[in-house]
Amino acid sequence: MIEIKNIKKSFGEKGVLHDVSATMKAGNTNLIIGSSGSGKTVLMKIMIGLMPVDSGSVFYEGTDITQMAEKDLKELRKQIGMLFQGSALFDSKTVEANVMFPLDMFTRDTYRTKLKRVNEVLARVNLKEVNKKFPAEISGGMKKRVALARAIVQNPKYLFCDEPNSGLDPLTSLVIDKLIKEITNEYNITTVINTHDMNTVMESGDYILYLNKGFKEWEGSNKDIIFSDNEQLNSFIFASEFLAKAKKISMIEANKK
Repeated sequence: MIEIKNIKKSFGEKGVLHDVSATMKAGNTNLIIGSSGSGKTVLMKIMIGLMPVDSGSVFYEGTDITQMAEKDLKELRKQIGMLFQGSALFDSKTVEANVMFPLDMFTRDTYRTKLKRVNEVLARVNLKEVNKKFPAEISGGMKKRVALARAIVQNPKYLFCDEPNSGLDPLTSLVIDKLIKEITNEYNITTVINTHDMNTVMESGDYILYLNKGFKEWEGSNKDIIFSDNEQLNSFIFASEFLAKAKKISMIEANKK
């Protein structure tokens, strides 16, 4: 479980986060939503310990990481898996080498042991016979699954995903959502996702934190959100759904050409 309490963050005179608190539970898919500039990315960086707070606390299982020494933060990060927005695969490395990279960095396991684990997580994300391929040789959806395999290769307790559906078509997005949800439940991971994707919100949002201009505007689940009477939230949802439908129509039209 991750608890954030009264987080405040400014850059110069510009306030980015204003007294934000939330609880992200293990085994849940926890979402942070909001328009561009709402503070989502800054909050995620603070939660990972990559950015200091002006005030407030971030508790991992009761331990405040804002008070941790850098060496202790490095140890904590070994328990964190990260799925980046652009997948962030190494172009010069094969799929196998990309997934093995965290094991090379943080373990002293034999190559045979590491390869066994790499094959296990690739199978878990439904990828076979791609070990020796390079990122340029696979699709965008496959790249995202490789990145997810790399994020879970060390059996993390915490998984952070930054816009996991960015650049993907609607069907592939659903596949990624389903995989993240299954892995979260299966391994009892505390998963935190930054997203604009309304399909992700409605299908995977065990807990949803909606930020508006750096303020905590609303929190609840995907079962609660459709009954919300919060005008700002409803405007955001409507705009997101409209843009998603427009994008889907554009992709369909492009495929016809």
